[in-house]
Amino acid sequence: MKYVKISLFAIIIFLLFCIPFQKSLCLEKGNSGKVLAYFPIQKTNKTFNILYTHSIHLSDVKETYIILNNDTIRQSELMYEDTSIGMPSNAEEGEIFEVKDGKYIIRNMKREFSSIDMRVAQVVGDHVLMVDGHQMKFSSIAEPGSHIKVNVRRLSLWQLWRGVNIVGKST
Repeated sequence: MKYVKISLFAIIIFLLFCIPFQKSLCLEKGNSGKVLAYFPIQKTNKTFNILYTHSIHLSDVKETYIILNNDTIRQSELMYEDTSIGMPSNAEEGEIFEVKDGKYIIRNMKREFSSIDMRVAQVVGDHVLMVDGHQMKFSSIAEPGSHIKVNVRRLSLWQLWRGVNIVGKST
């Protein structure tokens, strides 16, 4: 009887460590599913930015995203400095295009993604994830040129302890 109780307790503890419960914004290594870094999502911090230098015209770009309740990522805004190759010169239907302080801004975007696939910059600049005032360069967790997937997942205690929290706590 004693061994049954101990075994049952061990199974319960094991399950608590393995059941995903914490909704997090995750940066994963390619399509492997391996979490390289994460940021726990609270009800108040559902917005994040990706900042980078455009590789052709070498100007700054800021993409703003919102995490929706169904774990979809919606691009809501795009700010950039040059409309040359690779950047839009106007807004799509329902979006708002404006020029402010020499920057082009597209607002009211409703482009939704289940995940965002990116390559870590090799030559120009570096992609930076900004969440709640915390910044993390993609190159700090992955080799230049490597494939990164940004998505929303629920993580278990075990995954939380093994990953790197974007707010700077190594776990």
